[in-house]
Amino acid sequence: MPSTYERIRADIIAAMKARDTKTATILRTCDAAIQRASMDQGKPIDEGLVMTTLRKAVKNLSDARDEFAKAGRTDLVEANSTEITLLEAYLPKGLDAAQTEALVAEVLLATGATTKKDMGRVMGALKQHPSAGQLDFAVVSRLLQSKLA
Repeated sequence: MPSTYERIRADIIAAMKARDTKTATILRTCDAAIQRASMDQGKPIDEGLVMTTLRKAVKNLSDARDEFAKAGRTDLVEANSTEITLLEAYLPKGLDAAQTEALVAEVLLATGATTKKDMGRVMGALKQHPSAGQLDFAVVSRLLQSKLA
């Protein structure tokens, strides 16, 4: 099974052959971001780097889409939505609210956290968890703030 990065590279070629310039441009931008992250961090391209870069790109696009929506720029909102949809196809499915809440409760018990001062320790433990790649840490942060006194 090819890695996510190999799939992106193959899809760039397929989009170019199909003369789908929009898709090819989006995927080329993504490829460039992955390569830039690899050079910046001085490490080879691996699955973790690809996922981190894709999540960051989707988050940035989502934030920009919200700003465009506030400004009434529906053309840019649609363009960003298309790009987000395309990039999300390469990301693994995230955990739903119930699974996220159960995981947070499990880690709270394991770490013994009770106050907001312990939030960093809990977030660190969650980032080490095997399903960390499927977590939305903004949601986790809000959940922890509501659970910790």
